[in-house]
Amino acid sequence: MRNFWGLMRAYWFSSRWKEAWALTLVIALLTALSSKAGVWFAEASGELVNSIAFFHDAANTTPLASLLGNAGMLVLLVLLKDAGITGARTFVSSTLHRKWRGWLDSRFNEALLDSNHTHFHAQHGADTSVPDNIDQRVQESIKGLTGGAIGLAMGVMAVASSLFFVGQKLLSISTEVTGLEFLGHYGSAVLTFVAVAIYVPVNTWIAIKLGGLLERLSIGMQKAEGSYRGELTTFLRRSFHVAASRGERVQKEMHERLYVDIDSTWARLNKVHAGYTSFELVYNFVGARIVAYGPGLIPFINHRIDLKGYITGAELVNSLISQCSWFIHVMPAIATLRANTKRVMDLAEAIENVQQPAAFYRQTGQSDFRYATQNPVFGLTIQHLELTHQGHETTPFLATERLRFRRGEWTFLKGESGCGKTSLIKAINGLWPYGKGTIVFPEGVKTFYAAQEVKLPQISLKELVCLPGSAEDHSDTRVASALHKAGLGEFIEYLGETSREGKSWDQELSGGQKQKLVVGRILLQQPGLLFLDEATAALDPDGKTAFHQAIKDNCPNVTVISVMHEPVPPRSLTGEEFYHSVLTIADGAASKKPLQPTLPAEITKILARPPAMDDGWLRIPRVRLKQK
Repeated sequence: MRNFWGLMRAYWFSSRWKEAWALTLVIALLTALSSKAGVWFAEASGELVNSIAFFHDAANTTPLASLLGNAGMLVLLVLLKDAGITGARTFVSSTLHRKWRGWLDSRFNEALLDSNHTHFHAQHGADTSVPDNIDQRVQESIKGLTGGAIGLAMGVMAVASSLFFVGQKLLSISTEVTGLEFLGHYGSAVLTFVAVAIYVPVNTWIAIKLGGLLERLSIGMQKAEGSYRGELTTFLRRSFHVAASRGERVQKEMHERLYVDIDSTWARLNKVHAGYTSFELVYNFVGARIVAYGPGLIPFINHRIDLKGYITGAELVNSLISQCSWFIHVMPAIATLRANTKRVMDLAEAIENVQQPAAFYRQTGQSDFRYATQNPVFGLTIQHLELTHQGHETTPFLATERLRFRRGEWTFLKGESGCGKTSLIKAINGLWPYGKGTIVFPEGVKTFYAAQEVKLPQISLKELVCLPGSAEDHSDTRVASALHKAGLGEFIEYLGETSREGKSWDQELSGGQKQKLVVGRILLQQPGLLFLDEATAALDPDGKTAFHQAIKDNCPNVTVISVMHEPVPPRSLTGEEFYHSVLTIADGAASKKPLQPTLPAEITKILARPPAMDDGWLRIPRVRLKQK
């Protein structure tokens, strides 16, 4: 689907080809019937005008009945054509639109959300290859593409069927034309076809030129609207931070700057639209009143045809011009179709480009990570790791020779802000693009990455706790138990609900409660390798202790690598260490050492007390140290 025709035909050659072709065939038949009804309408119009013209003729014995009969027939044909055939075709075409869009949306949904993390890689390549506003492309561009393509195809069908039926009728009523006697009785038909063949293509060429300008402006408008919408979405997510920092003035200025692009593009687009509307109105008038009635005027003046034949022929030509002018009438829509198609194809190309992430990133920098597995007894091993930024000649900002994390070992990762702690965890999980090194995972061990910021989709509480797994994989009892151990027992009764008191769970739960929910996920998933990337930042000291204790008590043999801002890792309430080692990043290098033993909790508490004074002497209570 990286080119136009591949995108257009994909649905018709997919597993749902029967559905696609059946709906297309019905549309084609209804379109042909509509063109045939146009011929009937032209004949009925001729009969009605003829009955009006000869209403007072002495030979017309039933003028009123003839007039009313022809008028009634014309009304019936209008109802049949516009309310019946056209209405049915609209319903079938909208059904095809819905089916095609749904299929195409599911294809992009599967492609973006595959195990390759395509949605992530597609947004983190070089600046020139990253598609902007993926949400707009998937939602609006696909909808506009499918609807516009169906409309275009229906127009082509209408032109073909109209040329056949109307052309056939014009040939059957054709007559000689003075000056064109060598054409015989085909003179008026040839004259008509020549007039249409000159008038329509010339104006279509003008419409195409204007349509190209509309296409470029439509693409610019989509980009500007997408940037503005993206900033609004980001702002609403951090509304509290803007309010707390009193940053409304800066935010407002940012929105105003973004809207300037929308306004200027919109102004140019309105000018072109206005010009195109004027062009179309003039074209319609000339076509319906001059070109349609001009060719038959010569044989009518020369008494080759009567008024009825003249009106019938003019209506047929008008119908033919109208059908062949379909491209002119919908050129703005075609321009939008081309803009939408380009945005969808760009997204499809970006998806294709990142199917081999390493090869994709090598185009803009070094990307030579190797991932392997080993016996789980040996835990996680990292060898000769270097992390860099985009560019082929960049110096590593983090390097390490060899790191080993034993099964069941808890490692505290510390360093100054910006030293590369999170980048290291991302690289281990295959989410850092540039650098080199070897990461050897314990075979068959499940991994879990807990980040600082927790975003909750609008699904039930049980589904939220079961992520990244399915709610069907766990019983309500197990989920409730995990919630209770995580400190969210008050919400157990709402397991099947997507909201509480009208608020989604993303709005209902505080930052600390969201991080407790992550604990519930960990307890439920039972990972063997756990990465905590500031996953306790929203918790108070007691909450952090409870967070670690719940994992310690319920996840035996889990290997933990944790990033926190604290200078020292937390300990249990009894004073026991959760962590066994410290990984320090400083000056672009990472070094791992065993955690230094600390004083027992009893001594720490004593030293924290104010001294007791008695006659100038310092009294220290006697403490019995327990040998460990």
